[in-house]
Amino acid sequence: MYLIAIAWLYVALLAAISDTTVVGGVLTFIFYGIAPMALFFWLFGTSARRRRQREREASGLNDRAESNADQ
Repeated sequence: MYLIAIAWLYVALLAAISDTTVVGGVLTFIFYGIAPMALFFWLFGTSARRRRQREREASGLNDRAESNADQ
């Protein structure tokens, strides 16, 4: 997954460098490079976020059950 991100940012950087103005280059890099990568990582990281949330909830429930048993 990171290889795709690195390659895409490289291509976006080359497109930004070849732009005629500095402002155009910065906007090109933001809108063709950073914004799509943020969306990509957000979409493909959803399952990992859900998995971590379920693990936190499960461990939280286990901690509460143990503390109630000790009392």
